[in-house]
Amino acid sequence: MLRLPSHNQRFHLLLRNLSSFASKTTIFMTSKHFLPSPLLPQTLSPKHFSTPSKRLLPSFPSKPIPKNQSLSLRTNGFYSLPSPSVSSPSPDVEDQPSDTRSLQILNYKLKQLGIDITECVAGRENRLMCPSCNGGKSGELSLSLFINLHGYSASWLCFRAKCGWKGYKKAAADGKPSIENLGRVNKVKFKRQITVESLQLEPLCNQLTAYFAERMISSETLKRNAIMQKRSGNKIAIAFTYWRKGELVNCKYRDLAKRFWQEKNTEKILYGLDDIADASDIIIVEGEMDKLAMEEAGFRNCVSVPAGAPPSVSKKEVPAEEQDTKYRYLWNCKEYFKKASRIILATDGDLPGQALAEELARRLGRERCWRVKWPKKNDVGHFKDANEVRMYLGPSVLKDIIDNAELYPIRGLFNFSSFFDEIDQYYHQNVVYEFGGDTTYQSSGEKR
Repeated sequence: MLRLPSHNQRFHLLLRNLSSFASKTTIFMTSKHFLPSPLLPQTLSPKHFSTPSKRLLPSFPSKPIPKNQSLSLRTNGFYSLPSPSVSSPSPDVEDQPSDTRSLQILNYKLKQLGIDITECVAGRENRLMCPSCNGGKSGELSLSLFINLHGYSASWLCFRAKCGWKGYKKAAADGKPSIENLGRVNKVKFKRQITVESLQLEPLCNQLTAYFAERMISSETLKRNAIMQKRSGNKIAIAFTYWRKGELVNCKYRDLAKRFWQEKNTEKILYGLDDIADASDIIIVEGEMDKLAMEEAGFRNCVSVPAGAPPSVSKKEVPAEEQDTKYRYLWNCKEYFKKASRIILATDGDLPGQALAEELARRLGRERCWRVKWPKKNDVGHFKDANEVRMYLGPSVLKDIIDNAELYPIRGLFNFSSFFDEIDQYYHQNVVYEFGGDTTYQSSGEKR
């Protein structure tokens, strides 16, 4: 339930008077899961790393949120839930103190939207599962929620590029002030200093090493990239460690259901950043597994973006560096691209992957960007990414694809090969209007 900082003791006295408006909401996961592997123990979900907290609201059972809750799609790519019709709270709420009544009403309204404040802290950022997108396929805790210290209002924003659901709710009880700035959401005042020891990371066990071996990732590659694991009881998660100049900056976790989550309040950088120091050619891929696949094909000068791809290319101009929050990881690593003369964008072949390539090119400079074309898988589809190509076609094919990358398109700039057919038709006089016309002059300076 909603937790308060330790100095706010008055709220703890209100615990005994709260009613059944607080309840735990069931969030349904819609992501597609891998089939369980007999080689691996039960996987670890993000909630197993959460710490215990003081509770403000008692827990009572409530109806779960429908899995097929309707969503509306705006033109700017943000999803939003339709405004619910909130029924009036029960009469006993009127007998509660004003702060308690505000908190109850706010909690009730948020539950209508699918937001559960069970483990939230008032007065600072909270990370939850977004009810609009359910964290996507990775099931990440992407919803950033800020609750007024007295429970008068709440504002939220989903930081998944494919969702972006945001909103604001106020309790509006007894006319209390309830205006909060949405900009306070996700405002991190400090970056955590983390180490392998503080995160309790371990070397990969034999089961996880076998898991990577099935995907043709060698032990040498795993060791060089410091792939580790994190345990909680008999559950386990793969840990992709993010390093910069030999210092651990961030850590991203993945379970075998392909759910991802990262350490909170850490700096966002590219995965494998130290591998492109002073590199003139740089390859950018969309996931950590693609980065490992590139290394197996002989390319160590490769990095991966830390987050997913956007659903489409933004129609707006590229924002200023301090406002470009979705691509903060690029700005945090800009010094590594100063010497790069060729940047190969090997993102996924789907529409979001193409949109990511465009957004990267807009920021890195189209004139030094190249792109790859993934080969056909069958008559109707193509291979999706570097890891899929390497697994099904082999590292040599992946190497050929990178070696044959083409210039990234620039508006108004064309390859000479684009005009071969037109020039050939003109040469053979196959097009009548290309034969030329009479100028009415017999020779220079003389008119007929």
